[in-house]
Amino acid sequence: MTDHESQIARLREQINYCAYRYYALADPVVSDAEYDALMEELIALEKARPELVTPDSPTQRVAESPLEGLDKVTHPVPMLSLAAAKNPDEVRAWWERVSKLLPVDPGEVNFVVEPKIDGLTVVLTYEDGLFTLGASRGNGEVGDDLSANLRTVNALPLRIPVVRGKSDAPARIVVRGEAFIPLAEFEAFQAQEAAAGRFYANPRNTAAGALRQLDPRVTATRPIALLCYEIVAPPEEIPPTQWEALARLADLGFPVAQEVNRRYDTLEEAIAYCEEWMQRRDELAYEADGLVVKVDDRALRDGLGVVGKDPRGALALKFPAREKTTRLLDMIVSVGRTGVLTPNAVLEPVEIGGVTVKRASLHNWDEIERLDVRIGDRVFIERRGDVIPKVSRVVKDARDGSERPFPPPMVCPSCGEPVDRPTGEVNYYCVNAACPDQLVRRVEYFISRGAMDIEGIGTKGAEQFVNQGLVSDVADLYYLKREQVLALDGWAEKSTDALLAALEASKNQPLNRLLAALGIRGVGTTVAELLVSHYPSIDALAAATVEELEAIPGMGPITAQRIVEWFQRPRHREIVDKLRDAGLKLVGESDEARKPTGERALTGLTFVITGTLPTLSRNEARALIEAHGGKVTGSVSGKTSYLLMGESPGSKLRKAESLGVPAIDEATLHEMIQGK
Repeated sequence: MTDHESQIARLREQINYCAYRYYALADPVVSDAEYDALMEELIALEKARPELVTPDSPTQRVAESPLEGLDKVTHPVPMLSLAAAKNPDEVRAWWERVSKLLPVDPGEVNFVVEPKIDGLTVVLTYEDGLFTLGASRGNGEVGDDLSANLRTVNALPLRIPVVRGKSDAPARIVVRGEAFIPLAEFEAFQAQEAAAGRFYANPRNTAAGALRQLDPRVTATRPIALLCYEIVAPPEEIPPTQWEALARLADLGFPVAQEVNRRYDTLEEAIAYCEEWMQRRDELAYEADGLVVKVDDRALRDGLGVVGKDPRGALALKFPAREKTTRLLDMIVSVGRTGVLTPNAVLEPVEIGGVTVKRASLHNWDEIERLDVRIGDRVFIERRGDVIPKVSRVVKDARDGSERPFPPPMVCPSCGEPVDRPTGEVNYYCVNAACPDQLVRRVEYFISRGAMDIEGIGTKGAEQFVNQGLVSDVADLYYLKREQVLALDGWAEKSTDALLAALEASKNQPLNRLLAALGIRGVGTTVAELLVSHYPSIDALAAATVEELEAIPGMGPITAQRIVEWFQRPRHREIVDKLRDAGLKLVGESDEARKPTGERALTGLTFVITGTLPTLSRNEARALIEAHGGKVTGSVSGKTSYLLMGESPGSKLRKAESLGVPAIDEATLHEMIQGK
């Protein structure tokens, strides 16, 4: 190593350690001026020898230019959510239920308590110690690639281990954490931006918006922090207990919530600790909406399984909602995509937990009657989970006689047609299929990420297409003409072409996605998958009887009735026919059948990917290999069939050479898939 190289290496190690002490441990070892001087010295040395600049250098945290868009990332394992409890008794009830499934004495189980940070979940991937990929949680299976933006977060290690000698870097590790803006930093940032006439609603939304910026230089101006709490992959890198996993993360240099994380021998001790933080929540440096109680032993926790998208072995105990009083100025009615009419309270603006609340849901008229709430009342507003505003109670002693009741509407506020309240239901509905507000909401739902995942329209586009008469049902989206879209305000050639391309791509979505997108009441993602597993096509489903649907395990009688009624309506049959003519998939396929024809080419082969490939990202290469029957692992071993190698392959190439594992490039991979 030359003097120049050794100087750069020394400075990088110093700067990374100083950043780790400052951002991860909140225990700085140098002043800001000294840190800046070290950084300036490194910048000068790298400018003199640009060929020595590496992706993990502290100088590379800010990208040079804006991104063209955010790519999609498939997570190595599902990023599950958590079931929630409102009070300690619900935590005890949870444990009473799940402990019956344990193969050991429940009294032998230990628990870990962690904060439930109100931020943006991020999934971080490291290859040979180098940060290679950062993504949002997204829908739990697929998220947005935020790598360039996450590089600007000072608390995120660009290389692990941060502290030399503490722990060796694994060949591959995937870590889950939460990106957020600390409260003190948010207040300072808010004050600074207010001077320029800009206002940000709350820390969580500001952090999430900053990380989804297409220009990482903008992200770099936001005071985003990070706390990590889980090793999600690969299995061999996950310690046997959660407590050891947190220690492993800390050893590698990841910031963890050391001031809150605790391990307890009994559930009652864990609950007592949670109750203590309920009183001390304002001492936290960041927004949190509760605490998480986890079974410490990973094998026991995993063995308890999953309910829906919630693991049984962990539970979030939510903090009590924050409350304030304000005046209810008016009530208005919104029309949802299923025609449901929802009353909403218009409030005198009030700040609750750092958010200015102007509207709150009243849910339905039974709730209005239960609360006896009237226009002009002074009411309590709470943010459930510190997020959703709700009218919780009325200050009846403050009434002066001017308050007015708000009866259910006789006609739809959007289209003027009569409304209906089905027997046995609490909601009122507009049954007019041509109702403009309903149609806009249906289009919004149809294009959403969890449904057909069509980017480029949004609420404004949906309103334009409906109001201009271009879309009278969701199927009309596939018949939009380029010249029609270009004629609308705000649509340029690039955005129009992107929309048409997204619509075309969505035609390949599987049948379960389409069923969920149609907006049949009661048919969400889970029910749609259940239906496709029992019916080979949409036509077969349309011919099903209520009795046949009810016979499906997990299908309730009300949902079965709604499915049958939906397909019986001529207007809905017409929509299905239009979707068929547009080329959408109306026949269900198994995962095997959806894969490309040439998939057998890689069956039985195991690949390891290293370096930068010429055209494929690592996720794209992994998806390509797996789609054609191959398997991708994170480290080279005697069982590895091929090392897929790009530029700067690193230590994996040396390991492959020592084991006699052949290395191939991207072109060779494509030839193998084609059977050459």
